[in-house]
Amino acid sequence: MSRDVPTVTDLACRPRARGTAFRAGPVDGPLQAAIERGRSRLLFLAATFTLAFLVIAGRLVDVTLLADQGEPRAAQAAPRAAETERADIVDRNGALLATSLPTPSLYANPKQVIDPAQTARRLAATLPGLDEGELRAKLSEDRSFVWIKRQLTPRQQFEVNGLGLPGLEFQRDERRIYPQGRLAAHVVGFAGIDHVGLQGVERTLDERIRGARKPLELSIDLRIQHVLRDELQRSMTEFRAIGAAGVVMDAHTSEIVALASLPDYDANTPGTANPDTLFNRVTLGTYEMGSVFKIFTTAMALDSGKTSLTGGYDATRPIKISRFTIDDYHGKHRWLTVPEIFKYSSNIGSAKMALDVGINGQRAFLDRLGLLKQMPIELPENGFPLVPNPWREINAMTIAFGHGLSVTPMQMAAATAAVVNGGIMRKPTLVKYAYGTHPDGTRVIKAKTSDDMRRLLRLVVVDGTGKKANAPGYLVGGKTGSAEKAAGRSYRKKALLSSFAGAFPMSDPQYVVLVIVDEPQGTAQSQGYATGGWVAAPLMARIVERIAPIVGVMPIDEESPQVRRDLLLQASAPARNANAPR
Repeated sequence: MSRDVPTVTDLACRPRARGTAFRAGPVDGPLQAAIERGRSRLLFLAATFTLAFLVIAGRLVDVTLLADQGEPRAAQAAPRAAETERADIVDRNGALLATSLPTPSLYANPKQVIDPAQTARRLAATLPGLDEGELRAKLSEDRSFVWIKRQLTPRQQFEVNGLGLPGLEFQRDERRIYPQGRLAAHVVGFAGIDHVGLQGVERTLDERIRGARKPLELSIDLRIQHVLRDELQRSMTEFRAIGAAGVVMDAHTSEIVALASLPDYDANTPGTANPDTLFNRVTLGTYEMGSVFKIFTTAMALDSGKTSLTGGYDATRPIKISRFTIDDYHGKHRWLTVPEIFKYSSNIGSAKMALDVGINGQRAFLDRLGLLKQMPIELPENGFPLVPNPWREINAMTIAFGHGLSVTPMQMAAATAAVVNGGIMRKPTLVKYAYGTHPDGTRVIKAKTSDDMRRLLRLVVVDGTGKKANAPGYLVGGKTGSAEKAAGRSYRKKALLSSFAGAFPMSDPQYVVLVIVDEPQGTAQSQGYATGGWVAAPLMARIVERIAPIVGVMPIDEESPQVRRDLLLQASAPARNANAPR
């Protein structure tokens, strides 16, 4: 380099004259050019970064605030969590019946899918249930959002991610899970893929469940539910029946602690269910219940004062009215006391009781028991009774022994509770009451009538048609029923509805139990019979023996003086009822 022009180094190293000051002047030449180039580059980089940040910020605003209203993006198309989240459903002890789990749902933006045919083919091979043709058509649409498959498993999400296909994204979703499967399916029901209840309490209480944080507590006790379903299934198999149903109800609050209808379905896969398995025999099915209806006929006659436990009726001969004949299944062909009419299940005696009360009195009494109108319950599957119109004398007599009026088993159970609990009618419920609370009720019979009916119901099990329902120590009482199923205007003689309605312990009833077996077939063990006494009564005994220890009902000494005083009927000679010389 030429020494004529001093360099920066030369200037810096050249010694200063003593007593003089050094002042840097303006830098000219190559140094100034280098500084200007550096400044320009810095300005360019700053402008570039600023522009990049502006682009990113604009995109964020576009995504979050200015999304295209024509085609919803995933956040718009999928319901928000606050709207879809469903509260857990638990039994009365906190056992889980239904819950929601977060799951991924797959969607696509067809505008970003490069090869719709290949994408459809690979997705159909990875996710079972997808139709390749339909999927290809979806992915070829001029849209920016289409659902591919809702509620994937974690493994399916992993496999889809592994495909590396453009245009596919996942959205957080929820899946309703029913840990008990079939056990309480007809109670809990199920919710659809869009988080809306479709059956059971999931549907009826949908607004209460949707978006709630606190679990919904049902009155169901899963322990009792398991026993009831297990025993119904056993009887259904043993007697080759087409169906079975049962309900266990708190006698004083009318809380339903168990409800089962067979055949049933798995609430996790409702799409595999058929109409027969979805059908709730307890609340939707209406049946002519047969002789269990004599509970109400006898209570009606006693409560009206038309007869008493020492009264009686002539059951010597069948009753002929028009082209109909009313006779007893195993007739005694003599005068019968009221207790004998009940324990021997006399149709003749029951019909004459109804005639004594009269058509208007019978209709009013059954209406008070909730048997002539739909029974309120937290289930959408709720049947209406089939009531005769006009209500004539022949109707009054046949209804007296359970024919000519069809009701749901739930109605039967609630009315039976009113008869045995002291005479108070309460609306049945599937929702647990707060501890220590008692729902309001309406008195439908006198307390004395209820006391008398408890004695009669115990008599049937001790010395009547319901002997096989006896569970030693638990003072079971109840009534058997065997009704031929109606077919148009006639009855199918080989198609029975065998039932038992009762309670325990009869000294102070805590629980009402109603069981029915639909079209049972006689067996060698039942000597070919398929009636309530052979089919439903032993079913009742097994249920009571299993659930009594669970609910804390202790065995009672049946021979104790107090029990004998409270439940045993005083022996009396058949006395003619002056009001009923029929």
